[in-house]
Parts: sequence; C-alpha cells; structure tokens
Amino acid sequence: MADMSPIDVQKALKGADYPSSRDDLVSLARSNGADEKVVDKLSHAGTKKFDGPNDVQKAIFGND
Repeated sequence: MADMSPIDVQKALKGADYPSSRDDLVSLARSNGADEKVVDKLSHAGTKKFDGPNDVQKAIFGND
C-alpha cells in the first residue's frame, strides 16, 4: 500500500464499538488483517480513547 486512506482505516476497524481504547482498536485492526502501516498509525495515535470513527480519523490524518 503506497498511501493509507481513510477507507483503509475504516476497513481495519470494521466492527469496532465506541468509545474504545487505542489498544482495543489496534487489536481489532490486527484481527481484521489491516496493513501494518494502519496498525502502526493507530499504535502511535496521540489519543488513548476514541469516542467514534471521527476521533480516529482526526488522530491519524490530523483533520479538524
């Protein structure tokens, strides 16, 4: 995967329940077979808890 897109993140987090911790989302992404780039970005997200998919997108892509 050359670049990671928001769709890649959505696929990686399919079935996520929110609010969710960063560690839970990393585990889910791995179990969903996510690309290592997605897992790495989630692992290093500055937020430890996410209230929903928009929080995840902001943490990974810096969108406000």
